[in-house]
Amino acid sequence: MPLPPFTAIVSDLPETVPFVGPEALERRSGIAVRARLGANESAFGPSPLALTAMREEASKSWAYPDPENHALRVALATKLGIAADEIAIGEGADGLMGLAVRLFIAPGDVVVTSLGAYPTFNYHVAGYGGRLEYVPYQGVNEDLDGLLAAVERTGAKMVYLANPDNPMGSFWPAAAVERFIAALPETCVLVLDEAYGELAPDDGLPPIDTSRANVLRLRSFSKAYGMAGMRCGYAIGHRQVIGAFNRVRNHFGVNRLVQAGALAALNDEAHLDWVKSQIAASRQRIANISTANRLIPLPSATNFVTIDCGHDGAYAQKVLEELGKLGVFIRKPMAPGLDKHIRISAAPEAEMKILEATLPVALRAAQGAA
Repeated sequence: MPLPPFTAIVSDLPETVPFVGPEALERRSGIAVRARLGANESAFGPSPLALTAMREEASKSWAYPDPENHALRVALATKLGIAADEIAIGEGADGLMGLAVRLFIAPGDVVVTSLGAYPTFNYHVAGYGGRLEYVPYQGVNEDLDGLLAAVERTGAKMVYLANPDNPMGSFWPAAAVERFIAALPETCVLVLDEAYGELAPDDGLPPIDTSRANVLRLRSFSKAYGMAGMRCGYAIGHRQVIGAFNRVRNHFGVNRLVQAGALAALNDEAHLDWVKSQIAASRQRIANISTANRLIPLPSATNFVTIDCGHDGAYAQKVLEELGKLGVFIRKPMAPGLDKHIRISAAPEAEMKILEATLPVALRAAQGAA
């Protein structure tokens, strides 16, 4: 029996998943993951208040969630000093990226991003038929001038910038981002990914200005708030742009437990401060382990540390693979120029001890194979 025909866009796309998860690695290798240090989750966990709220809400899971996400939007608006209709809630920043692309990108439209930047965004652009234009990093930072030049050269409808950056952990000061925004054509939408925003230095995030209709800022409960498994993020922007999300979003996509948990997490500043202190300590621990093994840790404004392995991409890949054989899950950048690095997520001390014990073993094995 013949298959029903896919759309022209879908028929040309490969069956790929942007990230290979530790569960898939366990299934393939038969090796249990002992230290989950690759996905930039927060193993320090969500707020106890959020856990309590989600447990209490579980008994109501027979009922649909509030499709307007009203209480959470109001709480976020109060926290951020903006209006509730300037916030859209979605299934993590990833889900909101897909909606943003759907709103503004037609088949053939150009979208500018950095070569090696967050791949899920690229996945959505390809899925809606957009054409990606890549700009290499400037050292360990996304190249703001290069991105702007590419937008002007191609007439791009959208540009993506993560600040702080994944996978390098770097950041641009707020003043540099503001200059970038001011220089963008009004016809080009900036998707400003601030998933790591709570972990940024004090000068890392520009003040929120929802008057710029071509700026969408994405934030998440997956990182500092420790709720990656619950899938909740939000977009901040001009009220008419945010209102347009209602035309295409999954209105029941953010479930009752998520809404209750995120709302409670916002009210627990003490836990957020504790997590940030734990992440800072873990970043230093990763840096110390790295330097003890003659690797070069990069400064980080996120919940991970990117590490220069000192050789080429093939060697860094071998280090990743050898750690995997020892039950340590990490990831690495893949783009040329970035691929000599590995990336290790902050985690509690038990995982750090496993990393400390296994990294020298993995390095010796990688060196033997080089």
